Amino acid sequence: MPGAQPYAHDGDNAVGVLLCHGFTGTPQSMRPWGEHLAAENITVRCPLLPGHGTRWQDMNRTGWPDWYGALEPVLAELLDSCRSVFVFGLSMGGTLSLRLAQRHGARIAGLVLVNPSVTTLRKDAKLLPLLARIVPAMPGIASDINKPGVTELAYPRLPVRAAASLAQLWGLVRRDLDRIEQPLLLLRSAVDHVVEPVNARIILDGVRSVDVREMVLPNSYHVATLDNDAKTIFDTSVEFVRRVHDERTSQTV
Repeated sequence: MPGAQPYAHDGDNAVGVLLCHGFTGTPQSMRPWGEHLAAENITVRCPLLPGHGTRWQDMNRTGWPDWYGALEPVLAELLDSCRSVFVFGLSMGGTLSLRLAQRHGARIAGLVLVNPSVTTLRKDAKLLPLLARIVPAMPGIASDINKPGVTELAYPRLPVRAAASLAQLWGLVRRDLDRIEQPLLLLRSAVDHVVEPVNARIILDGVRSVDVREMVLPNSYHVATLDNDAKTIFDTSVEFVRRVHDERTSQTV
């Protein structure tokens, strides 16, 4: 898909950020955020996850271990080259960010999550394992954006087998939320037609992080990184990484 390519920028070696896009989406939804970070001389990586950015049928041939596995080497590269590494995620990208934090602990300096998902209240979700055997796709979830004229580059259909795999990842992440102690900035939209508010509450109640901030985005829907509150997300995230990095490095001097 034109425009779905990964995004990368080499800044200084102080701060690195791994950006994780959402389910059926592409780095296009994260690129303005990445460019904002790059303008601040921050090193940025935003890979295209397996099964994304081509055809929705391709995504049904992948699952959460593939998406997570694609992030591990990128994270390793950042950890080798930057003093403080943060993981930012949108929607399922937030789910994957949480899993990376659970697995890597204090090596990850902090998390910035935008409308992260760890469950759903949709009644048909419990049927996903069964539906995955008989239904290849359902109506898509792309472009839930309040700002007129803005479109998310994502699949028009929701691949059911892939969705069933995401539900498995949700269970793992919820189970291990108490392993997360990193500083956490969670931004959620006041109106989100994809991820329900209960997701933020589960995460905030489950983590052991002391440095936690929740911010409500009043004028955006689910894909808030392309929506009216994008500048708030970008500016707040830069303030967050600068503060956390300064606190970490001052402790090691």
